[in-house]
Amino acid sequence: MSDAKNFKEALQHPIFKTITTAAANLNVNCYVIGGYVRDHILQRGKAKDIDVVAVGNGIQLAKEVSKLLPNNPKVQVFKTYGTAMLKTEDIEVEFVGARKESYSENSRNPVVENGTLEDDQNRRDFTINALALNLSQENFGELLDPFNGIVDLNSQIIRTPLDPDITYSDDPLRMMRAIRFASQLNFKIEDKSLKAISKNKDRIKIITKERIVDELHKIILSDQPSLGFILLESTGLLRYILPELIALKGIDEIEGQRHKDNFYHTLEVVDNIAENTDDLWLRWAALLHDIGKAPTKKFSKKVGWTFHGHEFVGSKMVFKLFKRLKMPLNEKMKFVQKMVLMSSRPIVIASGVTDSAVRRLVFDAGDYIEELMTLCEADITTKNPKRFKKYHHNFKIVRQKMVEVEERDHIRNFQPPVTGEEIMKIFNIKPSREIGIIKEAIKEAILEGEIPNEHEAAYQFMIEKGKELGLKMS
Repeated sequence: MSDAKNFKEALQHPIFKTITTAAANLNVNCYVIGGYVRDHILQRGKAKDIDVVAVGNGIQLAKEVSKLLPNNPKVQVFKTYGTAMLKTEDIEVEFVGARKESYSENSRNPVVENGTLEDDQNRRDFTINALALNLSQENFGELLDPFNGIVDLNSQIIRTPLDPDITYSDDPLRMMRAIRFASQLNFKIEDKSLKAISKNKDRIKIITKERIVDELHKIILSDQPSLGFILLESTGLLRYILPELIALKGIDEIEGQRHKDNFYHTLEVVDNIAENTDDLWLRWAALLHDIGKAPTKKFSKKVGWTFHGHEFVGSKMVFKLFKRLKMPLNEKMKFVQKMVLMSSRPIVIASGVTDSAVRRLVFDAGDYIEELMTLCEADITTKNPKRFKKYHHNFKIVRQKMVEVEERDHIRNFQPPVTGEEIMKIFNIKPSREIGIIKEAIKEAILEGEIPNEHEAAYQFMIEKGKELGLKMS
């Protein structure tokens, strides 16, 4: 990271020169501020979102920029927020007038007044997001860093520009953002700031579920999501957002028998899966795969701690959780439910691999068999090297068996070799329950390996089954 005070190299994209010209035409000062500047200094790759603050009318500046660009891209105006958005082929710029803000106790939506650049930097959430680069012709690329954001970037610290107690109370979403940035960047939240989050945790109640989930998604998609969830738990925020995870915390002991802490186990699984996939919903499945263990936990003198049916209970809890957080109740939710419901199946099969068990696994998982196997492999968190090696070896056997069974029996995307129409024609019957019984019996016979997944074998089986049901061939 550079300590230089000029960052012209961050402003190579032609859009910046156009903004400079437009600002000169209107005689206003403007600055690129926030994430674009931060990510450039951290060398996090080229950001495609740019925030520009004008000391004046941001909407007017956006329209002037559009006039100067080829094809005059459309300016989207958001009058309520006093902002405007302009998109080119490879970049998106949001323009806003510099402002100062004041808050009421029951809302994170501030009363906004026009202000100076200093006012605008004061209202920013963190010092590392208050960094600004001058876009004026005279001082192009000059860094304005009133809160030593560069020092905090170098020290990998998340700190608020003003008193964190006021910052978080004013806009409680900033507590989630602090944890999200700590998780994404692997930064440390400054102690005073961390204490202020714990102190103001109940203020999160005024934030909409949609905004909270947006931050949760970003934490889940970070390289090591456990960093964020440990902070959410230690500050007390997690209890308000995902109490189902809090219920997994802790270890009970009866008669010398203990179980693992399922909260920390869950975080290990999420980190493991984060190494293998960027799939948001598979990461959610990893986060929720054991939530049914808290309500199903029982102690038996014979076998110790049990969690019977936790997968089924957990899959039901997924729906309630998604509904409460106003998350989509569509195929994404159903995918997470299915992963939670089936999360133990490959593990059980791995201890005794049979063709019929593998066929049923592939049939039930359908298109999501690969995701299910990835989840189950991530679920191996044992610290015993021999067990770790053994479990992974068992999963390799299951995977190999899946390939063999699929090549032979074509179970994935299973279609019955004999159709309902064919059954009706052979036995000269109308639609009836007998047709369903025969089709189900054929499916079961194929899955059990009694007959191959072929038309001729299924046809003969159908005739026998029809006779058992008292049907006569036409």
